[in-house]
Amino acid sequence: MDKITDSPVTDSDQPDEVAPDRPARDRTTRGAALIATLIALPVTVLVGALAFTQLSPDERAEPAATPSATATSVGPRSTAPVEMAAPALAERPATVCRALLSQLPATVNDLPQRPVTAGPEQNAAYGDPALTVACGGTEPAVGDTDDVWTVNKVCWYATEQSDATVLTTLDRETAVTVRVPRSYGQALQWVAPVSDTIVASVPSGGDAPSGCRN
Repeated sequence: MDKITDSPVTDSDQPDEVAPDRPARDRTTRGAALIATLIALPVTVLVGALAFTQLSPDERAEPAATPSATATSVGPRSTAPVEMAAPALAERPATVCRALLSQLPATVNDLPQRPVTAGPEQNAAYGDPALTVACGGTEPAVGDTDDVWTVNKVCWYATEQSDATVLTTLDRETAVTVRVPRSYGQALQWVAPVSDTIVASVPSGGDAPSGCRN
């Protein structure tokens, strides 16, 4: 029978005690967290900046263009009848004026036609303030050196009033007068549509100034 003997165990035979590794792990964990924080911080700032950009107006963007106000686009416009005189006309001028009024356009540029208080067979009005067309009036006396303007083959003479320019034909059998409010700017641009109708409906005639014939 074998004899079991106890062998003394010396300190040298004990395994070396391993130092706890928690401090090392803690340092590693804190380092990783710090790196993650440093990475996440600029990303968060970037996301916040993008969100602010989406929610806030761009101060560098130019403002949208505001449409310019015109005489026909500002405020409410009256459609009530325009007060106009209607003097009695001889048979021939009355016939010519009826032809003219029947062919006038429904608008002059962007001014819609309005009713008149008298003489719809010889008067017309457009817009507010009213641009008016009167047929059968008196042709003004004009010298050869006075300024005249030809618009679409119709010769016009202009006189200035405090609130309007009054243009009257000089080369037609029956005179036609157009009164253009000053707020509408250059008066001659407004008589172009009327000139086209005059050429089609009012015969030429009379002793026009030399400026109309050049």
